[in-house]
Amino acid sequence: MSCKSDGDQCVCDIVREIVEAQDEVAGAATNGCCTTSCEQSIEDLLSPVANGNGNGFTTIPFILYCDCEPFIASGVFQAPIGGSGNTAFRCVETPIFRAKKFVDEDECCVKLELLLPVTEGGSTPGGDRDEVCDFFPGNSIRDFQATGICITVDLSKFNAIACLDPVTPIPSSQFLNSTED
Repeated sequence: MSCKSDGDQCVCDIVREIVEAQDEVAGAATNGCCTTSCEQSIEDLLSPVANGNGNGFTTIPFILYCDCEPFIASGVFQAPIGGSGNTAFRCVETPIFRAKKFVDEDECCVKLELLLPVTEGGSTPGGDRDEVCDFFPGNSIRDFQATGICITVDLSKFNAIACLDPVTPIPSSQFLNSTED
């Protein structure tokens, strides 16, 4: 996989391939020295296993960078407050995304879902988080939570992408249940 010679659409091209690979898996060996890369993640997502149904992964999570800084997105959602029947607006932040679909196939705008890192106990790291590693304290992150919160971005504004190993995130239907006070 290579970038266009002008370099302007490199991130867009990679994310386009991620969407295509994820769509292929939804419907139905390391070649280089990198064990974690976008190319390797795409290969791992598409590689079959002995049962012929694929490896079960549905998503290639990734991080976007602009001017060497990670893009940390925020999203707001409405969540129930305890058992009162009332709701409140809450905010989440994350540098981890799942590409959902391109808004216009001829452009570089894509809809991204915010994915939250989740500890083995089911919580998400809190506190001040300015760097990607702040979202991954110690060895505690065991999964990703799909949030159902999507943003639309112009990928031509980013200059780097880092892909994580393929996963199957916890479904977004469980996100609101995990946010109740």
